[in-house]
Amino acid sequence: MDINYEVVGHEPEVWLWGITDDGKRVLLLDRGYWPYFYAVLEEGAEPKAVAERIKTISPLVVSAEPVDRRYFGRPVKAVKVVCKDPEELEKIAKKVAKLEGVKECLEDDIRYSMSYLIDKGLRPCGWHVAKVKPVEPPKPNPQVNAVYEVLEGPVAVEGHELPALRLLAFYMVAYSPRGSPRPKENPVAVITALTGEGELKTFVADGEDDKPVIKGFCQLIRAYDPDVIFGFRSNDWAWPYLAERARALSIELPVGRTGAEPHTSVYGHVSITGRANVDLYDFAEKDLPAVKVKTLENVADYLGVMPLEGREVLDPPDIRFYWEDKARRPKLIELCQDNARCVMGIGRSVLEFAAQLSNLTGIPLDHALTAAVGFRVEWLLIREARKRGELVPKRVARPYRPYVGGMVLKPKPGIHERIAVLDFKSLYPSIMIQKNVSPDTYLEPDEPEPPEGVNIAPEVGHRFRREPPGLYKEVLSALISARDAIRERLKELEPGTPLYRLLDARQKALKVVANATYGYAGWLGARWYKKPVAESTTAWGRYTIKRTIEMAKEMGIELIYGDTDSVFVRYEPEKVERFLKAVEAEFGLKIKPDEIFERVLFTEAKKRYCGLLPDGRLEIVGLEAVRGDWSAVAKKVQRGVLEIVLKATSLREARERAVKFVRDYIAKLRAREVPYKDLVIWEELTRKLEEYKVRAAHVEAAKIMMRAGWDVSVGDKIGYVVVKGSGKLYERAVPYFMASYDDVDLDYYVKKQVVPAAMRVLKVLGVKEEELLSGFERKGLMAFFG
Repeated sequence: MDINYEVVGHEPEVWLWGITDDGKRVLLLDRGYWPYFYAVLEEGAEPKAVAERIKTISPLVVSAEPVDRRYFGRPVKAVKVVCKDPEELEKIAKKVAKLEGVKECLEDDIRYSMSYLIDKGLRPCGWHVAKVKPVEPPKPNPQVNAVYEVLEGPVAVEGHELPALRLLAFYMVAYSPRGSPRPKENPVAVITALTGEGELKTFVADGEDDKPVIKGFCQLIRAYDPDVIFGFRSNDWAWPYLAERARALSIELPVGRTGAEPHTSVYGHVSITGRANVDLYDFAEKDLPAVKVKTLENVADYLGVMPLEGREVLDPPDIRFYWEDKARRPKLIELCQDNARCVMGIGRSVLEFAAQLSNLTGIPLDHALTAAVGFRVEWLLIREARKRGELVPKRVARPYRPYVGGMVLKPKPGIHERIAVLDFKSLYPSIMIQKNVSPDTYLEPDEPEPPEGVNIAPEVGHRFRREPPGLYKEVLSALISARDAIRERLKELEPGTPLYRLLDARQKALKVVANATYGYAGWLGARWYKKPVAESTTAWGRYTIKRTIEMAKEMGIELIYGDTDSVFVRYEPEKVERFLKAVEAEFGLKIKPDEIFERVLFTEAKKRYCGLLPDGRLEIVGLEAVRGDWSAVAKKVQRGVLEIVLKATSLREARERAVKFVRDYIAKLRAREVPYKDLVIWEELTRKLEEYKVRAAHVEAAKIMMRAGWDVSVGDKIGYVVVKGSGKLYERAVPYFMASYDDVDLDYYVKKQVVPAAMRVLKVLGVKEEELLSGFERKGLMAFFG
């Protein structure tokens, strides 16, 4: 469940925190693994002589042995340098790098505990067997049933099922009379915690005295002893706030299984020794692209945990009003309890996926959701590289160099009946496998063609060796084969059963990582970055889509739209079936119908459409209704218009009902019958305020917040409304909690939010803006649509 290490007298020991198959919590101590790095040698250097020089560099060097390795697929001579103390590894590597005959040092920047997991073949959230002996617990006494020393192993064994885990979810609010709460000054007002068994505990401050709140929460953790603690923004806010507040109050925060306080790891997430601290905001940020504004309430609504409709939402600016009014405090507590239930509900929904992602990537559970998508891929690549004797490159800073992306066609605007979306299965990963596209198979322009031949990318002309299989090909092939096998198995299982849920979570984790590999290839932070790899993959992708379009025309299939790895065609079953077989024969790539829409509405813009599925649901892509930077009034109007237009029995009916719907909504808005919070526009700060060169509304609102005492930083969502007055939009943007309905410029919301969102759809039906605003019907239009 968790891993850390301790260094005693310059010698490391790995601490493995786990659960036995009979439900005991145990700690295993492994003292037999030494850290190491590689010294890559200059051309012509004598390996044995360099190795002897390295041995004299530090008394902490255990051994230095010449080895043959590969680097970006090319053979290199290197010396493997084994040391005692992992904390001294990088210092020793820097000294070694300066020795005569040494070109550079590699792998000294791989964290010791991760190196241990990789070399031992261990994976977090997986079952393992070890030969052990009981030993006395180390100090301070860990909160486990038993402590063992590893004699042999551990060795991974088959099985992905989770044991019965003890789960705890928590939600906290802090109180400040003005602006953002600051832990040195402002108390933790309420902490609500919910156990996996459904026991709800609420800790409430007595005025400014919040010592009992923090102590009570810590006592609950020690008493309940959870394996997993769920939070929402717990990594970047809740745990850091609690830690600093505890220091300000001169009290301890002993929440780890050794009684240790939470600490920020080298990877940036908060680590709680012996437990998995899982921040569900990280999951929303990386794995829920459909939720544009990543609030707890929106995520809970999207996952079906707690519906947003009709629910009172607790926004940070409102906390002081609830807290200062004693009559309203019970409502604050009730909202906190609801939020704790949301955290637990999301956590239960996500846990199996998170555990499978952790097991698949080899990243511990508390880091698996936090890790950047590229890091998830990279740890898999590092595992495979070590198996192959391929050295792991260092991560270096690089300038941004753009390259051409996927192909997107201009759509045919209008409403189209019976449209099939034909999707190439994992197009970019499949291309990388088929063409052996990998950093270690790439040939520089001046390199001769090898006997096994090359694959040459269209347009860009980059070359890749056909043999042997590259690093990316090996990893991707394993991921896709594993996913295919699981999906076949799922067909035999009853949906909803424990095994089905487990395997479904694993196949989703496999898909997430496989699809991220192409992105990793073009990520400037990648250890194995090679621009030609990403550039060639998209070039082959564009060629595939272009040729697919040509084949569709040749076979008399009406093409409506194309986007990166999909084409939208008129669904004529027999024609489409022949077309799919022809495309698979041409490219050797799998293509299948992903969705069949009853009706699709395309706007003039690329990547903006809405389809009606056979079960009556709408699939909305790129339109204002699913974007985060529009107000709820715009989104609700557009969604309502789409529902009417795509479900109407005729264009005439669609047009009439949609226009009436918009007019009625505008009337409600002008009468202030729409909730005030539906007027709030949310936008994210993507950089520091001083780095914005253009004056934007949300940036100006953030500046007002800062002047009023609020802390705002990169990644924060700023909610603002547009108020009456003259001047540009950014001059009239005010934080929503500093204004009221009386201040709001309703004309702005009608003309710049509601009408544009509605017209994005209704323009296709020939509706004019003035019809929505004045009720005026242009002569002849009804006849045209009749």
